[in-house]
Amino acid sequence: MTLDQPRIIASQAVRPFAASPSFLHAALFAGLAALLAILPALGLYPFVLAQLLCFALFACAFNMLLGFVGLLSFGHAMFFGMASYVAAYTAKSGLASLPFWLPGVGRFDIPVGLPPFAPELAMLTGAAVAAVLGLIVGALAIKRQGIYFAMITLALAQMVYFFSLQAPFTGGENGIQGVPRGHFLGFIDLRDDITLYYVVAAIFFAGFLLIYRIIHSPFGQVLKAIRDNEPRAISLGYRTQRYKLTVFVLSAGLAGLAGGMKAVVSQIATLTDVHWTMSGEVVLMTLVGGMGTIYGPVIGAVIIIAIQTYLNNLGAWVTIVQGTIFVICVMLFREGIAGRLSRWIKRPL
Repeated sequence: MTLDQPRIIASQAVRPFAASPSFLHAALFAGLAALLAILPALGLYPFVLAQLLCFALFACAFNMLLGFVGLLSFGHAMFFGMASYVAAYTAKSGLASLPFWLPGVGRFDIPVGLPPFAPELAMLTGAAVAAVLGLIVGALAIKRQGIYFAMITLALAQMVYFFSLQAPFTGGENGIQGVPRGHFLGFIDLRDDITLYYVVAAIFFAGFLLIYRIIHSPFGQVLKAIRDNEPRAISLGYRTQRYKLTVFVLSAGLAGLAGGMKAVVSQIATLTDVHWTMSGEVVLMTLVGGMGTIYGPVIGAVIIIAIQTYLNNLGAWVTIVQGTIFVICVMLFREGIAGRLSRWIKRPL
């Protein structure tokens, strides 16, 4: 053995590890965590950053359905908005009673008498309601594919919008205002914007890791097989309807968690959260950032929310800017920003 052989053997042992997607993803996760930690120190407004992370988690939850199963939902705002209403109401007023309705009996209320919820409990309640709503909507919608699936989700979302407009607890066109932020876990005061940002960043990062884990699990591999060739997946013995319904509920629950966070951060829940335009915005975030990538929806949310925030003085022209960016992305790189970067470095992002 020559003197150079140990160095060559060592380099050959390191190169595959350094080039592996898991090593790249671990490095990117560490970079993302460090970036989230230092963003307020860069002079960016913590309240805007916290709102941005809410929409980024919403886009990631939506991408799990569109990018990895191929199901285009045009009504995902119903989960985001309904969870926002539930979190806002329970955080502000608690839960006095539960309404029920039985055939032949009509509506009746069971008294509960719970005081206003802590912020973490309000968010989880909103996410749970969104997951149950996702189970109902998914059971109806996944029986169809393509444009029919999209139209069913849009129609059901419009029904949820009408319910949100008419239901007494939502406040109608005024929404629920003055939502208290309270104390997270009983001792973290969310009234301070910096503290609020770091709590939201921690929840976003946990949700982001959960989505990554789901996508890279055997369950996620089956989802990709369904996206690429559903008849072949069925021929292999997979019950694709169950997989699609499961991921639909997971996506709805995570979108609901994002909606609950948004209600606590902005201290308001309005009809805008459940309107069909919100569903369009999350589609835009996903496509601009990169459908079917892990980091694409985050990049798309940053671009869209930054445009809406920092170009707000342009008024209605903001939609023109958004449309122009969307056309450029579609014309120049259909894979989205993260998709194009992934192609350049020849590694999945």
